[in-house]
Amino acid sequence: MYINSEAIVFRQIKAAGGRRMLLLFTKKYGKISAGSNISEKGRGKAALALRPFAYGDYELFKNRDFYNLNSGEVKKSFFRIGENLDKYMQASIAMELTEKVLPEGLPQPKIFNLLVEFLSALENREKSHETLLLAYEIKLLELMGTLPETEQCACCGSKDELDFFSVIDGGMICNNCRKIGHERLIYQPEFDIVSILNYFLKMPMSKFEKLALNEDVAVKLQQILREYLSYHLDVGSLKSDDIFEERI
Repeated sequence: MYINSEAIVFRQIKAAGGRRMLLLFTKKYGKISAGSNISEKGRGKAALALRPFAYGDYELFKNRDFYNLNSGEVKKSFFRIGENLDKYMQASIAMELTEKVLPEGLPQPKIFNLLVEFLSALENREKSHETLLLAYEIKLLELMGTLPETEQCACCGSKDELDFFSVIDGGMICNNCRKIGHERLIYQPEFDIVSILNYFLKMPMSKFEKLALNEDVAVKLQQILREYLSYHLDVGSLKSDDIFEERI
């Protein structure tokens, strides 16, 4: 059976006999693996469609749970992301994170659209690319249904003295629950984390092309979010993060 879908290429590996295996995030069918005999050599439409970050229209042949990529045509290659190391690293982190949280074969069109918007905004942004990644991660948590509780204490429901963020409890906690609770993965942010989270959720991704958080705030918020993502979505550490830290 022949099927068609928009898709983003997560990654590809070379296989025996000149074939390639691609991991695709398709809009209609979710995350799937597909084999292909298309050569990546040259600058034709089909070759460009095989490269990571490529966003395009793809024709696949499906036989039960096996997919073969017959053709692809790029809608956007996001080539400018590859011209800037920081852009490339932020995009790699977002792609790896998305790949890890997506189940196989389950359509997630809202997350697909969000990833396209993120890559488009990142390609156009000149600096402070980490702010865009933070916006993407917060919006991804919302779409996954695992957004932190910010309106009341995640433990007791109180709306007073919400001064601490607990990764394990899933959001803000009050002073009383902090005193009687566990010690691990609890933060007392030196910035208004609730206002930042709510603002990021409210604003469309395109608005973050020029908006930038204070660098110290961005670093601290990223630490909290990465712990939260790891604990609640079981993503573990990201290889893209490790590579970036080695290079700096």
